[in-house]
Amino acid sequence: MLIRPIDTDICRDRRRFVMFPFSLYYQTPQWVPPILPEMALLFERAKHPFYQHSDAQFLIAESEGQVIGRLAVLHHRPYCDYHKENTAFFYYFESIDDPEVADRLFHAAEDWARNQGCDSIYGPRGFLRSNCSGQLVDGFDLMPAMGITYNLPYYERLITSAGFSKENDYLSGILAGEQRLPDSVHEIAERVKQRGNFWIKTFSSAREIESMIPAIESVHHDAFKDNPAYFPSTHVEFQMIVKDIIAIADPHLLKAVMKGDAIAGFIIAYPNICKALQKTRGSIYPLGWIDILREKKRTKVIDVNGVGLLQKYQGLGNNALLYVEIEKTLLERGAEKAEIIQVDERNYRSKSDMDTMGVTWNKVHRTFRKPIEA
Repeated sequence: MLIRPIDTDICRDRRRFVMFPFSLYYQTPQWVPPILPEMALLFERAKHPFYQHSDAQFLIAESEGQVIGRLAVLHHRPYCDYHKENTAFFYYFESIDDPEVADRLFHAAEDWARNQGCDSIYGPRGFLRSNCSGQLVDGFDLMPAMGITYNLPYYERLITSAGFSKENDYLSGILAGEQRLPDSVHEIAERVKQRGNFWIKTFSSAREIESMIPAIESVHHDAFKDNPAYFPSTHVEFQMIVKDIIAIADPHLLKAVMKGDAIAGFIIAYPNICKALQKTRGSIYPLGWIDILREKKRTKVIDVNGVGLLQKYQGLGNNALLYVEIEKTLLERGAEKAEIIQVDERNYRSKSDMDTMGVTWNKVHRTFRKPIEA
């Protein structure tokens, strides 16, 4: 068995890294391919904004000419600076069910991270703040939300056998379309609107959303800056995150909470197009967009991947505005369910609010950490 870094300038190497999961999951109906142009951009060091401040290495494990495992290791300097840590991330872990493969991949990642000055390795965490956090450890019989990792059940065992321990969990759950909020929540939302001059802005086009990116960026930072796993995005990275969302979103599902003329909060929701990505095998061109556009209109599943208010408006009943709007979104769309994505188990207020809404938690993604020996 050979563990080696790929040469990101060589097309064959890039393809071996990207395409390995296609063979690993070919009999797994829940697995959803990545959007292939997004994966291709990861290797473009002159184009991807991550490389303006950080570095990464992509590793593969090979045996008898076949890829049997892969792993990316990242030194995300803005995260380290924000949290005053010297840690590396791992991401894109995939492996056959063989502890030696996983162990050797992680050892190679640790060697690279040690040379970067890191004293621990933590993950899965990705290149952008919008990337999925954690490895799936519960909910293997369910389809994932858009952009959220699905992996095989033995991965947790491989990671822990390589010396990692749990860091924290991210919970995802379902809000059924027929679920109704208690009347008291609606009453609180109405009082908040009347008392605080709040109103809900809806969007009719992607261009309208793009014009508000600077204001949304400021609110997004303020709403999440105290979350334990938060790290700041550069302006270029945030633009990329928003444009990626707009590419798959129905603008009518994205909503801003306004106080007067200023943004006070937001709801990021979009159609789940996973079935289209399965059909197109992650390809967008030349004809993949047709299937994706059809699925955007056809799907009855809405993914809710961001709900936030400026910190000065959090609590005091203001959150009720957001939850009533989520309910309205489901009703207006005629959706069967919404998936509430990746609530950090340490975010007690958010989890409690979702419990009040009637969310049924059905998936857990877990992050892991390991000290790196000097």
